Amino acid sequence: MSDLLQGQIVKLQEMIDDSENIVFFGGAGVSTESNIPDFRSADGLYHMNYKYTPEQIVSHSFFVRNPESFYEFYKDKMMHLDAKPNAAHKKIAQLEEAGKLGAVITQNIDGLHQMAGSKNVLELHGSIHRNHCMKCGKFYDAAYVKHSDGIPRCTCGGMIKPDVVLYEEGLDSEVIDKSIRAISQADMLIIGGTSLVVYPAAGFIDYFHGRHLVVINKSETAKSVGADLTIAAPIGAVMDHITV
Repeated sequence: MSDLLQGQIVKLQEMIDDSENIVFFGGAGVSTESNIPDFRSADGLYHMNYKYTPEQIVSHSFFVRNPESFYEFYKDKMMHLDAKPNAAHKKIAQLEEAGKLGAVITQNIDGLHQMAGSKNVLELHGSIHRNHCMKCGKFYDAAYVKHSDGIPRCTCGGMIKPDVVLYEEGLDSEVIDKSIRAISQADMLIIGGTSLVVYPAAGFIDYFHGRHLVVINKSETAKSVGADLTIAAPIGAVMDHITV
């Protein structure tokens, strides 16, 4: 580990020790260390060769028009049921358990924060673990969807839709309200693994008025947030060194 990174981790530890109500705001980079590809990095989904772009495929209109092609991509590239929480997920859960962290706001749909033990998780883009029949509303888990042949169907014959926010769909207003409230009340905001290019989520950090703003992201964060501390390193490798 470089002297620079070591010094930044010491500073991060001091900020965490000095805080009582931390909010963690995370994106795809939090889960890449669990071997889940993100959308926008050099080796992410946008750079794979498909007949359609990933952005087209995971749109509401494509889902309605081509559910078979949607599910082929979705099951193959977006459902990673074998993935396990990494050091970042685990440390964040420990901070919550210790009463230091009030909320996790995530753009991820993989459920790894909950698997690591986090309780107050606000999922901006939904979850692969919740699926409902579009006809009768019956609930189905991720395994049922993943292992179904072609388009997953309900026992009533209706098509099942995952509870993930597709392009052209709006975010859940209740989740947005809770996220804004959590950020506005926090004394420390840790932004991790996100390039902050997806709105409206990227605008949430404007509601932060606390003491310590930290960005931990491998690549440069698109939105200049005026962070007190910016660490250009994988978030799991950083958080692993934090003591709770």
